[in-house]
Amino acid sequence: MRHQHQGRRLGRTSEHRKALLKNLVTSFLEKERVRTTLAKAKEARPLAEKTITLGKTGTLHARRQALASLAKESAVTKLFAELGPRFSERAGGYSRIVKLGPRSGDGAQMALLELVGTEFKKKEKKKKEKEGKKPK
Repeated sequence: MRHQHQGRRLGRTSEHRKALLKNLVTSFLEKERVRTTLAKAKEARPLAEKTITLGKTGTLHARRQALASLAKESAVTKLFAELGPRFSERAGGYSRIVKLGPRSGDGAQMALLELVGTEFKKKEKKKKEKEGKKPK
């Protein structure tokens, strides 16, 4: 029985899971949007929210804590320079999970983890002009 066991194992060892979530949150903060499985998104979201709250405080201690929980220093710089001031008026709820369809390879439920209030441009589909093939 697994009564009161918190969190998801994600089919990995504890060290692998910790590294996966650290890299996922780092990519999320750098790109402000990441496409992953629903289970990984649900695990990464609270970590990202806590990290953004650290960015709002802006102290040296908070910066060092963020460095310990993120994989890249560039993500920490963006967190304290851009994301902290952007969400200074918001009291939590900095990200959202948008469910996508199942992945074609294995049917895993996919999701989009994105920051609230971020505008993304839709990619325009390139139209290929068909050239008439000449018969041989």
